[in-house]
Amino acid sequence: MSIKKNKLRDRFNKKSSESFININSSLENDKFLFEEDIQASIAHATMLSSQKIISNKDSKKIISGLKKIRTEIKNNKFIFDDNLEDIHMNIESRLEELIGDAAERLHTGRSRNDQVVTDLKLWMKKDNILISKKLKKLKSALLQVASKNILITFPGLTHLQTAQPISVGHFFMAYFEMFNRDTNRFSDSFRRMNENPLGAGALAGTNFPIDRNKTTKMLGFKKPTKNSLDTVSDRDFVVDFLSSSSLMAVHLSRLAEEITLYNSDLVGFFKIGDQLMSSSSIMPQKKNPDGAELIRAKSSTISGNLSSMLNLLKSLPLTYSKDLQEDKALVTSTSKNIHLCLDCMIEIISTIKIERSNIDKKLKSSFANATDLADWLVINLGYSFRSAHNLTAKIVNFAEKKKISLNKISMKDYKKFDKNIDKSLYGFLDLKNSINNKKSYGGTAISEIRKMISQARKELSNEKY
Repeated sequence: MSIKKNKLRDRFNKKSSESFININSSLENDKFLFEEDIQASIAHATMLSSQKIISNKDSKKIISGLKKIRTEIKNNKFIFDDNLEDIHMNIESRLEELIGDAAERLHTGRSRNDQVVTDLKLWMKKDNILISKKLKKLKSALLQVASKNILITFPGLTHLQTAQPISVGHFFMAYFEMFNRDTNRFSDSFRRMNENPLGAGALAGTNFPIDRNKTTKMLGFKKPTKNSLDTVSDRDFVVDFLSSSSLMAVHLSRLAEEITLYNSDLVGFFKIGDQLMSSSSIMPQKKNPDGAELIRAKSSTISGNLSSMLNLLKSLPLTYSKDLQEDKALVTSTSKNIHLCLDCMIEIISTIKIERSNIDKKLKSSFANATDLADWLVINLGYSFRSAHNLTAKIVNFAEKKKISLNKISMKDYKKFDKNIDKSLYGFLDLKNSINNKKSYGGTAISEIRKMISQARKELSNEKY
């Protein structure tokens, strides 16, 4: 196959060296933008014709040729050439083969600088919507498991130590809140991204009487960008996407870590479905939670992409520099990994089982209700909380030595600590009552959780995607 001539080399006396072609070509990282490149080019050609910048005849030829190229690429009949640097020049070169000189008029009034940022924004807007839809599915799954297990008492932890009793529903609703913030971040990112760069040119705008409002409407943007210098050098929308993805990946990783921990046969609070597990090559009894572990691992790749993008941008002057070519690989890597993580986590949460008997057994042998004992002393005997805290610590030490729970300490022994303690304490120490007494807004009381689930369902039904 003969190598196509790169018309952008006309200024130079020597052909590109192999090493330069290898480092300069972005084709492998930007060919995924072919659909958006053709979409934006069709809009540009239509606008040029309506503004009498090119003839209607040439515009029709260009649009027809672009549609044929789209079909060729989709049917794997398009021949890509690294010597042509990127997807934009590959399409332009093929267009010239198909329609002749009319193809050369397409680039009137635009530059690859505004072309590439337009294509990337169009693709990222679509991906933003896909991610938002999957986030909605994940939140729906969390709501379902929370409402289904709302009456199961669960050990709330601090420092990975048993702290206070909570509802299983309260646990999963905490992650709902995290992912709800992620939804808002992606929504904000979409809003900021939704400005049309096409028409900014290389950096200064264009001498031709283009209509940026027309291409804005045709491409589904809200409005045109305001400053041509900023437009071609702006990658804030990429950072927005990588940042939102990174924080969501952190949330996914935290949930994956807890699922891995609670699924362990040493804990046995949760059970992951076999379809999301793998075995050992040597130990036949093993069921490894690889899905959850890989979600945890991929978060590092996603956050690393954000760090790379920030480092890439931090010293760049206005306007376009070839450094910005590296953004595509970071975007696609993050997109691929965040979709994998979301798909897997949706399935994990949708099929997870709560092992109630194991949880109950562990809670009964814990001192999760110690804070309730201190609160009872404050409420009923007028202790200051610090004094109640001190006395409760002594009572816990006593129970620990006796190897009994606080509920099993006899009233006779309780009165040795304070003669005014009475039997009403036992009801206060009951784990169910411990939960239901936490009626402060956002607390773990069953009534509060039901309110939060109901409110969350309404919010979810009103989400755009």
